[in-house]
Amino acid sequence: MAKLTRRERIRKKHLRVRKKVFGTSERPRLSVYKSLKHIYAQIIDDTKGVTLVSASTLDKELRDKLAELTKTEEAREVGRLIAKRALEKGIKKVVFDRGGFIYHGRIKALAEGAREGGLEF
Repeated sequence: MAKLTRRERIRKKHLRVRKKVFGTSERPRLSVYKSLKHIYAQIIDDTKGVTLVSASTLDKELRDKLAELTKTEEAREVGRLIAKRALEKGIKKVVFDRGGFIYHGRIKALAEGAREGGLEF
């Protein structure tokens, strides 16, 4: 049997998580993806298939602030930014989708930043 690559293992876990996690218009899904350099977050309404809000370490709004931070601190800032943008659009409650990644480190920091920003999971 062939050994799975890192990306294939994460994809399988993500599909397993997505069976249980579904975003509605009242409670959309906060989806997280991380690469080796960056972290991305989107708030998605799965009933319509529309991204309502997004934020990442590539945003111009954060770029200057992130230069001297660690990756975990960057993730927390992305969480705060997505929470701020979500509250501006009237979104307060979300379902957290960790995207197949283990809930610790940068994923946990993003979730905590979003909670600090005012989102409820």
